[in-house]
Amino acid sequence: MTLLNATRSELAKQLSTSTWWILALVLLVYVGATAGGLAVLFGATATGSLPGGDAAPPVDGSGLPPLIYSLATAIGYVFPLLIGVLMVTGEFRHQTLTPTFLATPRRGIALGGKLVAGAVVGIGYGLIALLSTMAPGAGILALTGVDPALTDTATWAMAGRIVLAFVLWVLIGIGVGVLVRNQIVAIVLVLAFTQFVEPIVRTVGAFVDGISDISPFLPGGASDGLVGASLYSSMTLTGATDGFIPEWWLSGLVLLGYALVLLIAGYATSWRRDVA
Repeated sequence: MTLLNATRSELAKQLSTSTWWILALVLLVYVGATAGGLAVLFGATATGSLPGGDAAPPVDGSGLPPLIYSLATAIGYVFPLLIGVLMVTGEFRHQTLTPTFLATPRRGIALGGKLVAGAVVGIGYGLIALLSTMAPGAGILALTGVDPALTDTATWAMAGRIVLAFVLWVLIGIGVGVLVRNQIVAIVLVLAFTQFVEPIVRTVGAFVDGISDISPFLPGGASDGLVGASLYSSMTLTGATDGFIPEWWLSGLVLLGYALVLLIAGYATSWRRDVA
């Protein structure tokens, strides 16, 4: 079977289940509601229309659009990560990997098909995430008197990097799934690291010399660096120590590096093993 046929097969598998659209719907609602709510809060604060706004700290309205739009990855990156994990571990759990390998005996081609299909899924999720932040965010910012910056090339360049980040997160998820066969263990590890371990390390790193230089090279930090804006980074900015801030392309390479390391390790230790 060729890579093209393997990719078609993987896409057919994903679209034949309800997992992809359930996660996409949750992504749309969760990220959209957060973006809309913060756009109301920050937009009203920036223009002084928030009740009791005289006592609120000033907010620079020009920096609000990228902050709101980047919520797509700042809080939504876990969704492409999970879909990538499920693309692989679901086959181990439901024992559908055996017919997959029978149809595609060359396991490198089988994995390549998953990666290409994952990239397509990542693009789709990235576009959904952008819709969930830019549609309500731009509208609400405009209503509160803040320029939504939709005519700025920098805004659309950032949108492109957001989609790229989603693709890379799916590939990282596939790498985790290849390396850790057990679906429950893989999901627990992903959620524990992304929702607890890394946020704690990055928060501590914002105030401690040495750790602050490591934070941009953690997966979430690299994702924020690739996009170029992040609510998390802005929240930890006050009182933070001066640290190394890489260019967006370097952050993208770091994120790609995580995917490659996981995929190579998983292919060498797990993917080539016999399956029941």
